Amino acid sequence: MPIPVGLNVWSRLVEDTFPYLDRAAAPFDSLWFPDHVQYNGHKVSEGWTLLAYALARYPDKLCGHEVLCNSFRNPAHLAKMAATAQAISGGRFVLGIGAGWNKEEYLAYGWHYPSARVRIAQLAEAIQLIRTLWTEAPASYQGQYYQIANAYNEPRPDPIPPVMVGGSGEKYLLRVVAQHADWWNYGFRDAESYTHKQAV
Repeated sequence: MPIPVGLNVWSRLVEDTFPYLDRAAAPFDSLWFPDHVQYNGHKVSEGWTLLAYALARYPDKLCGHEVLCNSFRNPAHLAKMAATAQAISGGRFVLGIGAGWNKEEYLAYGWHYPSARVRIAQLAEAIQLIRTLWTEAPASYQGQYYQIANAYNEPRPDPIPPVMVGGSGEKYLLRVVAQHADWWNYGFRDAESYTHKQAV
């Protein structure tokens, strides 16, 4: 049985990203875009814009983010964005999402940077809210951090996109993976590290 292989694409400017992908993407099953607005002064393009273009440019590829920062977007709006991506791509979208970590870009762009525990709790709520909007109409959700009331997300995604949660924190994050993720994104360094995280 063949093993799917994806290509992680650092989101440089469009004129750099897509000529590279045109040459490199052919053997890969999926393309993955990060979600940063700045990174140590490097040229960085916005990840959703790149992904939407990639879905149109490479009609045989699964596409997603590795991974979206939950803090950057309202999760109800994100549910709508994801449903639209799934519809226009014919079911080739994966919602990759994480709690966020890069304090520098949070503060530079005016986002509040709560504690890791709060960011992870917000991530768990966001995924629940997103799934509610994908499956119910009208949809309501009442959490500590996020709420919706009688919200519509039509057309709802069909099929429902997989939710991939990124991260490796053993105290809180892996619990979110176990409870809410379809896929897990973990950049492990060796087999021992991966085995340990799996056992937590």
